[in-house]
Amino acid sequence: MTRISNEQVKHVANLARLEISEDEVERFTKQLDAIITFAEQLNELDTTNVEPTYHVLDMKNVFREDSKEKGLPREEVLKNAPDHQDGQIKVPAIIGE
Repeated sequence: MTRISNEQVKHVANLARLEISEDEVERFTKQLDAIITFAEQLNELDTTNVEPTYHVLDMKNVFREDSKEKGLPREEVLKNAPDHQDGQIKVPAIIGE
């Protein structure tokens, strides 16, 4: 007994705007049925004392502390800009007037 029908596969393909052949419908139906069967097997496991796993490795926050640092002086930044005006980098307009 399959848990998913050819019509359901066709419906999902239509929702995803995918054009699939009849051979692909048959193949995907079998593949999706195998995936659902495996997921049902996982539901049979007793996970009462199993901690939730968010990552396969035991990792803590690997980000550095966010700290305030002094930036470059404005004059040094502007000397590399091709064009600047009033202490700001001037760029070409991208919205028509």
